Amino acid sequence: MSTTTTATTAAATGKPSIITIVGSGMMGSALAFPARENGHTVRLTGTPLDREIIDTCRATGRHPKFTKDFPAGVEYYQIDELEKAMAGADMLICGVSSFGVDWFAEYMLPRIPESLPVLSVTKGLIEDGDGGLVSYPEYWARRAAPRKLRLNAVGGPCTSYELVACDQTVVTFCGDDLETLRWMKSVMQRPYYHIAVSTDIMGVESAVALKNAYAYGVCITIGACERVYGKDSPPHYNSQAGAFGQSMLEMQKLLRLLGSNNDEALATGIGDLYVTVFGGRNRLLGKLLGRGMPLDAALKELEGITLEGNVIVGRIAKVLRAWAAQGRVDLREFPLIAHLGEVLLDNKPAEIPWDAFVTESRR
Repeated sequence: MSTTTTATTAAATGKPSIITIVGSGMMGSALAFPARENGHTVRLTGTPLDREIIDTCRATGRHPKFTKDFPAGVEYYQIDELEKAMAGADMLICGVSSFGVDWFAEYMLPRIPESLPVLSVTKGLIEDGDGGLVSYPEYWARRAAPRKLRLNAVGGPCTSYELVACDQTVVTFCGDDLETLRWMKSVMQRPYYHIAVSTDIMGVESAVALKNAYAYGVCITIGACERVYGKDSPPHYNSQAGAFGQSMLEMQKLLRLLGSNNDEALATGIGDLYVTVFGGRNRLLGKLLGRGMPLDAALKELEGITLEGNVIVGRIAKVLRAWAAQGRVDLREFPLIAHLGEVLLDNKPAEIPWDAFVTESRR
């Protein structure tokens, strides 16, 4: 009997499942809350970089970045205890950041049974070797071939600390198989954690990756206003809204280029952009750049903070430049992401190209 069938039957009869989370960063750890609150066995397992986090969780029952204890009964494992952590698991949650994608491919993929569903929180796109981009689930599927792993992902406007606080949250689980997605939804959904499902993996994953890039554009405008009016000045929304609207337009065009016309996926990305602008880590770098700080100095000030937006800006900008050289796209249709590429790849000053946003349109 397949893992999905067994787990679905268990869910229908009220039998708890075993959820193993690999990667004890903030988002992977946050998912321990709804899973454990639903009565499932939750095994939070650190990567080789998470040893201190797991030690702290074991000693205090709390993640060092959270202000709320884990639900009673969450179990904690170091990476060298992975075999024990995965024994009998019904679902594996990948909680690594985009900087851990290759580690997950090299270390974890060979250890994952083909029958075990995987849900990844990792957001990003990666070069496919042919001048394009693919989602992380697709990248891992190619790395795992000829074995066929059951790779799924979660995207949407969700900050880890607000999920832990039980704020109303709407996300999307995406994957190839609706039955698997519906089962994972039944395992993880809570009165505050609302889960849509989609088989448009590339659409959802592209949208939530792009938001990390475009958050810089909006947050540069926040820093620019602080440079002019002072850090303690009232918020200035016109420029934020102008950059946000341009971000939406470019995200829609990019999703089409990447093979998705899914309005729901676009909405997921736009919602994720909104929450990242107001509460994400990429906000910090955007504001510093907008204040006029050189890139090297800004990165030094934020040393130790995971900035996944840097990765996706670089990859999108490089691919768009290559496509433009081939005549496949006109970079004038993507002035904001093209400028962000200049800032992060070419070390140019962050000066939003406002006039490039102005167009003539007809019905």
